[in-house]
Amino acid sequence: MTSKTETILVHEGQQFNSTAAVTAPIFQTSTYIADSDPAEYIKAATEAKHPYFYHRHGNPTNSQVAAVVAKLEKMEDALVFATGMAAISNAILAIVKSGDHIVAQHAHYSGTAIFFKEFLTDYGITVTAVDQTDTAAFAQAIQANTKLIYIETPSNPNLNITDLKAIGELAKRQGILSMVDNTFASPINQTPVDFGIDVIVHSATKYLGGHSDLTAGIVCGSQEYIAKVWKRSVTLGASLAPLDSWLLLRGLKTLSLRVKQINANALQLAEFLDQHPKIKSVSYPGLPSHPQHELATRQMKGFSGMICLEVNGQDEEQAFNNAQALINNLTIFINAASLGGVESLIVHPASMWGGHHTKAQKEISGITMGMLRISVGIENAADLIDDLDQALRKLG
Repeated sequence: MTSKTETILVHEGQQFNSTAAVTAPIFQTSTYIADSDPAEYIKAATEAKHPYFYHRHGNPTNSQVAAVVAKLEKMEDALVFATGMAAISNAILAIVKSGDHIVAQHAHYSGTAIFFKEFLTDYGITVTAVDQTDTAAFAQAIQANTKLIYIETPSNPNLNITDLKAIGELAKRQGILSMVDNTFASPINQTPVDFGIDVIVHSATKYLGGHSDLTAGIVCGSQEYIAKVWKRSVTLGASLAPLDSWLLLRGLKTLSLRVKQINANALQLAEFLDQHPKIKSVSYPGLPSHPQHELATRQMKGFSGMICLEVNGQDEEQAFNNAQALINNLTIFINAASLGGVESLIVHPASMWGGHHTKAQKEISGITMGMLRISVGIENAADLIDDLDQALRKLG
């Protein structure tokens, strides 16, 4: 099979389509007819990801999706889950146990932050968070019981960059595992294994699915590691439903086309916003003004569709009011959670994170009251710029 991305997206994993259908069918079944050989039936019940035993153990469409993403991420194997958080939690729990320690970073997806702050501590697992832009801080935070370095780059929502090569090398020197949430970048823009990262997780709800019509998660790693994750997933029960798996497989076929269009749109919007007098600052790794633009250029092929900006305001209250007014005046951009779809979305991070972050935690993560996060879609870039321009002109 060729290794070219676009061909992988369309044709990888065909061995799991046991029918003559060009489009993989939806295996809408919970269980499968047992093999007449007891030894084969036992094998099916205990073999990781076996696609013909029981849905919680595996499904042919799930296996095909996993094969596509594993190939994209240059990993040996992958496993799909019902949500991104199911993927992240199972991936981490396959590595750590009570008494272990994790080094993470301050800025993370909110669900991950809650998992670190509230869930893991209840089970005797400690987490030290550091500034992701300071590579030395990761090394300084490692303890004798550290089992994992967990990073997210670009980070949610402020789009800071973590040095993948430095983290990969540090983890290998210390004999611990490294894991990256690659959701914001997608495999089209960034392949962390090239820099020595051991495990890759995705919220496939976002760019991989790409149409805001499913929730899913994926973990990629070595075959040995994925077998450990699978064993936990069977017990914890976070199986991806057959229909969602089929929708994800369909969405993956256009991933490269969508992400390249989104990259181009986002750069144009970021350049427009970066020069606008009513915008205080713009964070986009593709802009030379981004403090880690050089690092982003070294480890990313494209800079994604995520833009973080701050609107002007004399104080926090005015910045907040201006941010809300901007959202309310937009006609194309949709005020909705999530990201990575074909439609452009905009959210106010301080409001979204407000329920589970203290003011101090938001400050550490760089979340301000005037901050907005944009997920750029595939619409015409000129239309998106015009929409932002007319909304900004209405601000006081």
